Amino acid sequence: MGSTLRIMSLKQLMVNGIQMGAVTYGKPQHPPLVLLHGFTGSALAWHSLFGPLSAYNVYLIALDMLGHGQSDAPADLERYNIEHAQEDILAALYQLGVQKGQAILLGYSMGGRIALYSAFSGFFRALILESTSPGLADAHTRAQRVASDRVLADRIEREGVPAFVEYWEQQPLFEGLQRLPDAEHEELHKQRLDNRAIGLANSLRGVGTGAQPSLYERLPSLDIPTLLLTGEHDPKFCAIAREMQHQLPHATWDVVAGAGHTIHLEQPERFVALVGQFCAQMLS
Repeated sequence: MGSTLRIMSLKQLMVNGIQMGAVTYGKPQHPPLVLLHGFTGSALAWHSLFGPLSAYNVYLIALDMLGHGQSDAPADLERYNIEHAQEDILAALYQLGVQKGQAILLGYSMGGRIALYSAFSGFFRALILESTSPGLADAHTRAQRVASDRVLADRIEREGVPAFVEYWEQQPLFEGLQRLPDAEHEELHKQRLDNRAIGLANSLRGVGTGAQPSLYERLPSLDIPTLLLTGEHDPKFCAIAREMQHQLPHATWDVVAGAGHTIHLEQPERFVALVGQFCAQMLS
């Protein structure tokens, strides 16, 4: 009977020589929806959506990316690259009993870039990308971004996580989060603080937007249904999504009114409805 209950479970998985944190919620016999968080986030960043999303008859698996949450934060910079991220995700899902062709993969921002890269593995049945990009197509722009991310990573290690989180939360990209109720904003702030400086710094260096390979040229070969979500107050990522929709063979794109970059927190009911309806279509 326990396997049929909607119970949140925190897990520690050993994958490819590192410990990876995971949170599961829902009925394990349902098809999996795998959730990848953004930079400074964690698997628990999705917890307020677990109940509403599970109502669409999906089994939720949220993973802590390397350097975040309960996953390890190794000193080896090479361990953070996007190729290893994909390997870790697939190994974790196999440990959790997920087989090829079963899961829908959802990623937000950094997690969306990792999700897009991982989708080319052929393991997933469908893909949902929230406020994300395929990387940077121009080599000069990538080099500039790598340099700026290294400066930011050095700042994290020099000043520590609390000071960096204070700075990070003031970025214009997250302006919409300032309108959250105080209790929700404080909970998000505490969750971001539950990270380590070396993990965040190496995540930026290893799997930042500049460090990852550009995926623009590969988009036409991604032969799975894809849902793109952006907020109306996030013009940069709306423009990116428009271009991605033209390149992806099976993509739909929704712009969420009243939301900026972090749609799942700024407009959670609309986010759940769009994700849930897409999952229902894929699983019918």
